[in-house]
Amino acid sequence: MSIMSEFRDFAVKGNVVDMAVGIVIGGAFGTIVTSLVNDIIMPPVGMILGGVDFSNIMTVLKGDGPYPSPEVAKDAGAVTINWGLFINSMISFLIVAFALFMVIKAINRLKAQFEKEKKEEAPAAPPEEVALLTEIRDLLAKK
Repeated sequence: MSIMSEFRDFAVKGNVVDMAVGIVIGGAFGTIVTSLVNDIIMPPVGMILGGVDFSNIMTVLKGDGPYPSPEVAKDAGAVTINWGLFINSMISFLIVAFALFMVIKAINRLKAQFEKEKKEEAPAAPPEEVALLTEIRDLLAKK
């Protein structure tokens, strides 16, 4: 079997395709969460805290600050610790983690319900006495 045919077999397996779809959807979901944090959640939080723009909170380690934003500081060659961007990233992470928790919880609930329905559909095993009598009957029939 050649490397190309092995690769083709690997690439067309269901799990690989499912993983690829998950990665694409995850990337799109990450963009949505980033926008949710930066454009919807953080502006009111900053307003409540006195007009603070979290994306611009930074500590200048080296450079002639203050700078209005991390981008301007970077362009000026300054070295900064961008606390606000880190806070935004942490909030994004918490939102994604919570969303994944909810999805997995729903999947587990559906899986448990499916297993319960599957057990209910399965025929019940005969009582032990009936199984023994059937075994005896089959042994006698062989003689």
